[in-house]
Amino acid sequence: MKNIDTAFKQMRMVSLVVVVGSVVLCCYVIYKCFSVAMTAQDKVFVLANGKALEAYASERKDNVPVEVRDHIKTFHGFFFNLSPDEKVINENITKALYLADESAKRQYDNLKEGNYYSNIISGNIRQEITIDSISLDIDHYPIYFLCKATQVITRSSTIVHRSLVTEGYLREVSRSDNNPHGFLIERWKILENKDISVENR
Repeated sequence: MKNIDTAFKQMRMVSLVVVVGSVVLCCYVIYKCFSVAMTAQDKVFVLANGKALEAYASERKDNVPVEVRDHIKTFHGFFFNLSPDEKVINENITKALYLADESAKRQYDNLKEGNYYSNIISGNIRQEITIDSISLDIDHYPIYFLCKATQVITRSSTIVHRSLVTEGYLREVSRSDNNPHGFLIERWKILENKDISVENR
């Protein structure tokens, strides 16, 4: 009877250890599976030019400076890259005005009243902009920016290089097809727009 009682206690202890070990192992496996699944949800593979690229999801606040700079660059590109084609000009200006408030519309109206766009079309002038630098103050809201750029204006007889400096503020708005970054430029001003050099063609 003594041996039976000892054997029973030992079997009970072994069984208890096996059950507890199984529960711990199951919990660990469930935890690892869950963490792997969550990690897999944060990345996606994008096919570009026949190559699979791995992309990671992140919080918006992690990418605010990048998105803000691209928004400013896109706006200035649409507003200042002009061809001697009325349809192209109207399309670009329409896209630019989705990215800014009435301050950009005022600038456009002033240029239009001064026959700026008509002169580009009649003179077969091409205007391109290159962004040199964008300074941001993301510690304050709305976000302040100072954009320095170079304009190249190609006329039939000359090529003009101009210095362009603008400033403004950005606030967050809902993302849309017309405004994929979800920012709106406010109080936009042209601080400087002067000739740097003129070359004869």
